[in-house]
Amino acid sequence: MNRIGIVTLALLGLTLSACAPERQVSGRALYEDFCLSCHGASGRGDGPAAAGLDHPPADLTGIAARNGGTFPTTRVMSVIDGYTRRGDRASVMPELGVALQEGPVVLYDAGDGVATPTPANLVALANYLQRLQR
Repeated sequence: MNRIGIVTLALLGLTLSACAPERQVSGRALYEDFCLSCHGASGRGDGPAAAGLDHPPADLTGIAARNGGTFPTTRVMSVIDGYTRRGDRASVMPELGVALQEGPVVLYDAGDGVATPTPANLVALANYLQRLQR
């Protein structure tokens, strides 16, 4: 095969890989990696590390109940990211914003009609927490 043929095949491969769908982000896997140790498998704050904390982890299954029956996705993402807790030295909840920035970005509309580029991992984790609601 000549150089032109090799270059053509290489460019075709790059083009096809650019069109390939992004790796599916798993909110459950992210939860298991970042949250399970404190919040537990069920999300009720009974993880293996919970006993060693000064403040018990929140029961994540009651977020919607504590918010009048509506799951506040944007607020939850802000807490996970660490934005709402920056400077709060009493909080033992880690700021996960940097860790969740890895990977693709999606457009997230908080209900105001403005699509904001948001890490897909952050959206996936918040969506998984929404599924844990009682």
